[in-house]
Amino acid sequence: MRNLKIKPFVYLLFALFALCLVAVALLSGHKITDLKSALFVSYKTIPILLVLCWIFTKFGWKWRIFQGWLVPFPNLNGTWEGSIQTTWKNPETGETPGPIPVILTIKQSFAKISCVMRTAEMTSRSYLAGFWVDGDEQLKMLGYCYTSKPSTTVAERSQPHDGTITFEVIGNPASKLKGTYWTERKTTGEVVLTLRTTDHLDEFPQDIGDHPMKSKNP
Repeated sequence: MRNLKIKPFVYLLFALFALCLVAVALLSGHKITDLKSALFVSYKTIPILLVLCWIFTKFGWKWRIFQGWLVPFPNLNGTWEGSIQTTWKNPETGETPGPIPVILTIKQSFAKISCVMRTAEMTSRSYLAGFWVDGDEQLKMLGYCYTSKPSTTVAERSQPHDGTITFEVIGNPASKLKGTYWTERKTTGEVVLTLRTTDHLDEFPQDIGDHPMKSKNP
């Protein structure tokens, strides 16, 4: 129930039950005259409600008509692209690399969300993710913990690590993700993303640019 606003959901469920009850009674020709007849028609109504609930949790929660007043969290399904600006400094030069091209693939259902971030040098996968949404506090955020696995070609300067990232979800519908991350390597940075496609990309696209450290790799 955490994925729904309880009060509007109860009203909607009651309204749907009443409408289905009347429809079943009319179509079946059963008149509701006493408790027994009401229970009989109600029994036939329950499967219809279950089908409607399945349709809602499978597809309907994404529809804009339900966003905000019933479904509190935004639909972020798809692949987002942008850049990371790290605070890490190259120990050899003392310089901070320029923006790192990145994509974030979000696979979201009514009950679950997973995030995979990719650059030309690493892939990180979420293992704990969720939304913080509070209209009164003007709060709409996505946050997750992740494990990052750099490619073997950069193993000498980039080790596997865990981290946490939080994104502010901007726009309605969402058009921009702006976040901050920190890792167990004591590095931090900022990430800014916009939606590239509603498809879920499985690899880093070459058309968004190379990693700024590429020329320094052996």
